[in-house]
Parts: sequence; structure tokens; C-alpha cells
Amino acid sequence: MGLMDASDSRLAELTRWTSEDLGFAGARIAPASADASFRRYFRVFRGDETYIAMDAPPDKEDLAPFVGVARLLLEMGLNAPVVLAIDAKRGYLLLSDLGQRQYLDELKAQGDADRLYADAMAALGVMQTAGGKSHDLPHYGHALLMREMQLMPEWFLDRHLGLSLTPAELGMLNGLFEALARAALAQPATFVHRDYHSRNLLLTPANNPGILDFQDAVRGPVTYDLVSLLKDCYIAWPAARVRDWALGYRERLLAANFPLGADETEFIRWFDLMGLQRHIKVLGIFARLFYRDAKPQYLNDLPLVLDYTRDAAARYAETAAFAQFIAKRIDPAFPAAQRRALP
Repeated sequence: MGLMDASDSRLAELTRWTSEDLGFAGARIAPASADASFRRYFRVFRGDETYIAMDAPPDKEDLAPFVGVARLLLEMGLNAPVVLAIDAKRGYLLLSDLGQRQYLDELKAQGDADRLYADAMAALGVMQTAGGKSHDLPHYGHALLMREMQLMPEWFLDRHLGLSLTPAELGMLNGLFEALARAALAQPATFVHRDYHSRNLLLTPANNPGILDFQDAVRGPVTYDLVSLLKDCYIAWPAARVRDWALGYRERLLAANFPLGADETEFIRWFDLMGLQRHIKVLGIFARLFYRDAKPQYLNDLPLVLDYTRDAAARYAETAAFAQFIAKRIDPAFPAAQRRALP
């Protein structure tokens, strides 16, 4: 089993684990993917079969949530990786391989978006209507919602844009974050994947989609995953189409007797404000991934995330001051910040 980089001690150890401990002598290992965390994934080729090996440094990542949520999703009849072997001490997992064709690739290649999103929303509906399956997950509470949004002033406004905020601007942001957290907590709580979008869904021949990157799942607002899917940070759709998809999903929940308690107008307001909370968080996360973690590729997705943020903020009276702040302070500074970071 060849190594890609002789200086990569964890990869060397992972190779020994799969080759010697698991008995995959002679197998080939190649990079499969990396994500925004410290986890890495490798594809293991053994004859005609393939597997996925996860490297999750135990001082930085906990395997238990991934293993637990994978079990939950499989119990629901959804298409998640099967955990085949675990080395918790060293932070390694061997998983079944769900394939390589991301939703994002298929959508950019002009795949049938309506069919793909129908499958994704059907799977989401199963997650969100599976009775008590989510009750043991961590609660997506006020503190976490607020902590996520605070990443934006620190990493996007200060570090990326170089803005110094006035006391009035800081007060406006704190008031906005509080209002968005309250709006999220007013929604019915259910299973939340937390990263349910086109890079974490795989096109599969049966039981589509394959679902990845679910280890941060929580119990929280019903529209969170829907907005992750339909206001995706990596691909955009016309607003009218997004609204139709979102309202179609609302009908799916009602047909499943989910206790929604919201008419169409309120549901879309939940959806928009939840999206604003998420995209404020993502502005901070994508900037942090560049400045702290040396992952520049996410800066290329900041313009779309900012577009979503600007659009949602302009829709409601309680977020109008933030829309004005974007126009006055963020939009003028953003192009130069992107040029500095990505010359």
C-alpha cells in the first residue's frame, strides 16, 4: 500500500492499520476528500472493492458523534456510510464507500435538479419526522447560535475586511444576533444535520442520496437543513425556484403530521432568517479557514454567501439596519479584501 507523502506520519500509521490490523495487505490508498475540519478521507482499493478510511486526529476530533449519528441515519433507512472498523485510540475509521459523484458535480453538469432535490428533501423529511430519533442529540441552543454568529465580526469584518466598528455598529450587530437566535429557537425542534448541502450529498444508484459529514448533528430549528440545501454556499438557484422547493417541503412535513404550526408566510420568514443566521456564521467560518487554517479555497465562495446575506437582510424590517450596514461598510471594502487575500 503506497504512501503519498513519506513525511505524513498519520497517513503512514493509517496505512499500517489498514494493511496489517485489518488485513488489507497489497491494497492501494489514495486521497478521497478533506473537509473544513481536521478530518481527512482516503479511498482504499482492494481488488474490485473500495472502502473509505477516515483520519480524525484524536486530540482534535471525536469519533463518537460520527459513529452515533451514522447509526441513527442507518436505523432510519437512509444511505449513510456503514462503520466497518474503529480504532478510537488512534482516530481511524473504515467505512463503506458511497461513491464519488457529489450532488454539486451533477448539478453543475446540468443534472436534473428537481429530481435531485426531491430525493434530498425526501431523505431530509425522513430525518425530521423519525419520531424520537433526535432527542438524544445535543441541543442547538441560544449559546451555540450566538457563538456561531460572533465568528463573523472577528474573522470576516475585522480580519478579512479590516473594519473597525463603532459602538453603535457593535450594538446593532449584537441586537441582530439576538433577534436571529430568538427566531431560530421559536421554530419546532427536530433532527438537524448542520451541513446538508451539495458537497455532502452523493448521487447513488439506489437509496439516493448518500449522506456525508453528519457528525455535528443536533436537535434544532426545522428549517436549518432546508436552508443549507436550498441556499447552498456552493451553488445558487433563482429565488422563485427556491421558494417553490421550500414550500413543497413544508407540504411534505404537513403530510407527515409534523407539528409545524406555521402558514406559508411564517415558514418562509423562518427559512429566510435561519438562512441569515447560517450565512453570517459562514462568512466568519470561511474567513477563519483562510487565516487560521490556510485553506484559501473557501474565499472563492464568499461572494455567494455575501449575496445570500445581503438579500435576506433586505427582506425584513428587523434586519433592515444590517442591510444598510452591508451596503455602507461591507460592500465597499469587500472587493479589495478579496484581492489582497487571493492575488
